[in-house]
Amino acid sequence: MTDLQFVGMVFETFIILIALIFLVLILMKYYEKKHQLTLYLFLIFLSYIIAIVFSWLSKVFILYSGIDYVYNSILPDPGTPLSWILLRIIDFRISFVFLSIGIYLSYIFKVKVFGKGYNKVLRIIITLYAIFTAGFALFVYQRGNTLYDVFAFLFISIFMALIYIPFFIESLKSYKGTDNKVFKTAFLSLAIMAIFFILVPLSFLIDRILILAGGPGFSLFYFLAWIFVIFAILGAYFGYIRPKSEK
Repeated sequence: MTDLQFVGMVFETFIILIALIFLVLILMKYYEKKHQLTLYLFLIFLSYIIAIVFSWLSKVFILYSGIDYVYNSILPDPGTPLSWILLRIIDFRISFVFLSIGIYLSYIFKVKVFGKGYNKVLRIIITLYAIFTAGFALFVYQRGNTLYDVFAFLFISIFMALIYIPFFIESLKSYKGTDNKVFKTAFLSLAIMAIFFILVPLSFLIDRILILAGGPGFSLFYFLAWIFVIFAILGAYFGYIRPKSEK
């Protein structure tokens, strides 16, 4: 298992470095044009990258912290504030919180892109669900209980679907409804971004189900999840941010 943690840490190091390069490029485009939607995309991707960083930290703590209860899942939780934080980092719960933030910001971005305004009832429901998802990740936790992890991934997956499936549909409609080449490229890139973001929690959920079924973890789906984040960033940058900023 230690070998798998090391492989995961090295893999996520490269993912973080690649993501940071594009995050800096996006920030540079924002400062160049001061476009609000570019800022929202920057904040969305920043949230996802922070989630990856905490996932990376979980492996660093397991491999190098030297704290017994961190890398030995048999030992009980000492019940200290430090252990509360560390164990939730190790079991990806802090990462879930930042994924929830990224998804919620994507909802705001969607509303502003398509200019239809907020549905007050829907906005309340989505806000409450975002709070519920983040709260479940932080507080409904029992060390070694993979079933709770599966539920946490499931709630994130549902949240993703609630935001990104309509996002994909709206983007595809807008893509088909315009003859402007730049706009068509932009809307197509947002549709691609939405698809890849939907695949992120779905991949993690499959990985957790495989663990629940007796697998060792770090399946192909685990690595695909973070790769999909990079694809989403690439799609948005080359199709939406860069062309739009060059108009």
